[in-house]
Amino acid sequence: MPRLPLAEPPVLERNVSGASPFLLTCDHYGRLIPDALGDLGLPGSELARHIAWDIGIAGVAERVSAELDAHLIAQRYSRLVIDCNRPPDVASSIPALSEATVIPGNEGISPADAAARRRAIFEPYHRRIAEAIDARLAQDRPTVLVSLHSFTPVYAGVTRPWHVGTLYHRSPVLPHLLLSLLRAEGDLVVGDNKPYAVSDLTDYTIPVHGEARGLMNTGIEIRQDLIADEAGQAQWAKRLTRLFREIETTLIAPQSSYA
Repeated sequence: MPRLPLAEPPVLERNVSGASPFLLTCDHYGRLIPDALGDLGLPGSELARHIAWDIGIAGVAERVSAELDAHLIAQRYSRLVIDCNRPPDVASSIPALSEATVIPGNEGISPADAAARRRAIFEPYHRRIAEAIDARLAQDRPTVLVSLHSFTPVYAGVTRPWHVGTLYHRSPVLPHLLLSLLRAEGDLVVGDNKPYAVSDLTDYTIPVHGEARGLMNTGIEIRQDLIADEAGQAQWAKRLTRLFREIETTLIAPQSSYA
């Protein structure tokens, strides 16, 4: 059974003992590629694009984690190696084509090599999220899952007008509250399940760790050009931190159970 050696562990954590009810995840935090896979047959310019990672979200996630004292669990490897927000049995888990870019290193990948990527990166990441949730629930700690992402300003030639979107599937309570708070800011175009909607076929973190565990949850997508530099990341982290604190006061703290 083949193994995929990794120079860096797949899971990055911050504030493991954070007191906040919010548990932050970042599926596309990094863009590392295991040495054994080279550059997947791509030039550096492609590996710096959104197809490889969620540009800007790492800086936002780190800052929100620090400001809220919230546990952050993030994934260091490129989504082109294996996408940690896709069910591992779908084609987009290890894409041979991402947007209009062919990924030579993923073409014709054997089931054994795909399984090696899953064992090395996907499984440790999601096992750690599950362990963290188990520990919190065992301690009867309020736990609210927030999955942080970024999206491209233009996709397939179509301009996306939203600055930010809240994403959900079966659990609309938190996303709808966050949607209202973001729209009340007065300077934002906010998407309701835009630019993406969560589903069991296209997502993994929210359906498996949020919905299946009965946790209050939301996905957040921020447009990349707004968080491409440190100033934008700091601004958005400050905004989200302020809104999360309001949500904790008005929605989370008074409740003894979460759905």
